[in-house]
Amino acid sequence: MRLASSRPLTRSYWLQSLQDNLQSTSPLEGEHNADVAIVGGGFVGLWTALTLKERGPDINVVVLEQDICGGGASGRNGGFVMSWWPKIGSLLSFCSREQALFLAQAAEDAITELGEFCEQNKIDAHYVRKGWIWTATTPAHIDSWNSTLDVCERLGVSPFQRLTADAVARMTGSDVHLAGVYERSNATVQPGALVRGMRRVAIEAGIRIFEQTPVQSIEPGRTVSLTSTHGRVHANAVVLASNAWAASIPELAKLVVPVNSSIVVTAPIPSKLEQMGWTGQESITDSQLMVDYYRTTRDGRIAFGKGTGALAYGSRINDTFSRHDKSIELTEADFRRTYPNLSSTELTNAWSGPIDRTYDSLPVFGTLAGSQNIHYGIGWSGNGVGPSRLGGRILASLVLGSEDKWSTCPLVGRVCKTFPPEPLRYLGGSLVRNAVIRKERAEMSGVRPSAIDRMLAGLAPAGLEDKA
Repeated sequence: MRLASSRPLTRSYWLQSLQDNLQSTSPLEGEHNADVAIVGGGFVGLWTALTLKERGPDINVVVLEQDICGGGASGRNGGFVMSWWPKIGSLLSFCSREQALFLAQAAEDAITELGEFCEQNKIDAHYVRKGWIWTATTPAHIDSWNSTLDVCERLGVSPFQRLTADAVARMTGSDVHLAGVYERSNATVQPGALVRGMRRVAIEAGIRIFEQTPVQSIEPGRTVSLTSTHGRVHANAVVLASNAWAASIPELAKLVVPVNSSIVVTAPIPSKLEQMGWTGQESITDSQLMVDYYRTTRDGRIAFGKGTGALAYGSRINDTFSRHDKSIELTEADFRRTYPNLSSTELTNAWSGPIDRTYDSLPVFGTLAGSQNIHYGIGWSGNGVGPSRLGGRILASLVLGSEDKWSTCPLVGRVCKTFPPEPLRYLGGSLVRNAVIRKERAEMSGVRPSAIDRMLAGLAPAGLEDKA
């Protein structure tokens, strides 16, 4: 099979700020053998590599990354380390009660484990565990979380706390926020620092990492051969951890669609944040389907992102997923609306990035048809920073043939709603996206959206959180 590759993405603020830590390893040259070859040097690929080394220190692991580790989604996201409690309704759609609780609790535990990993390995990833606020910024979105909280109550868990209108306005620094709930388990990180720290730990563990090494083709077989520009790896097993780039493989293209998300970052404004009362360091999202997500940084900036949802024909990872000006304009407009008192605040950085979106915003794991040794874990849907640790365990178990709670969990081999082929994928997706934009603009203006826009928006994949 042939894989699509692309030129490196525009660097995010998170990676730019690391400066000297961005030196890459040498590209692959010549012939190499490995027990396991992992395609993708982001969170999923590195957690898989590290987990394999934990379970078998003598396992020969190679990671092949087309850019630098973190150059894709792992170094371009908002740095939200979230659980799966907001997705508990979606989990229950294909899991038993016990299975859903196991996965949701495991995702929450992964947040604690990430902080411990950073401390043990001296990774300064700016790990801060101050929780997450799920808000409504228009009357139409108040109580969007009720169905999720109702499910949690039926399950006998209470990860969320309802906030008063005054409390949510105070905690977010803006009275645009009308209502909200708080989940205490969540954290934030500097994602570029985290992924580069994981890279260092992986190299120290004996994992061979080849950056600037796009995989151009994979030849299945008892021994799998992966070909790059100047070299080849022969491996007993392969893990595909390329996230949005996995859409170049026909079998996986039907499971995910790459959509973009964009982030803008302000100049440092610590004194203004103090005046606004926005000092709690919680992560925040609103309740739009094209969700706004935002947080403050260690140096007193605001990083404000939006799931802008733009597509590219054929799911090609092109400039739509690097710096998409129209998406960045939508993001800045929502930032200015949410914080009108910062209308003159300078934006110093802006970028876009790819998200591998499934219909229910939960990942899917499996083994390619006709193969027993090419495994995949895709569909992180913008929420992979924390759950990717679980993904590494699942993929390691699949590689090792372990019959355990990870390889047998309901995320493996699950039947998912699939996306249509082209041209319906692009044309239909764009039609739905435009309807979502119109619907949410109307709601933000206090106007009832048209019936056709409500109907079309209802066809969109699930967002970061379950909705009523």
